[in-house]
Amino acid sequence: MGTIVTAVILTGTAGIAIRKMIRDKKSGKSFQCGCDCARCAGCGHKKA
Repeated sequence: MGTIVTAVILTGTAGIAIRKMIRDKKSGKSFQCGCDCARCAGCGHKKA
């Protein structure tokens, strides 16, 4: 019974994290890019 409860809690937590990542991606936010191009050497937002 304890194993099932632990599995449900972990699955729920992972689902919430994935859902947040998807929502952030759709709204233009990204974990890799904070859009602080002054501090980012390899930023793709810099204009040539």
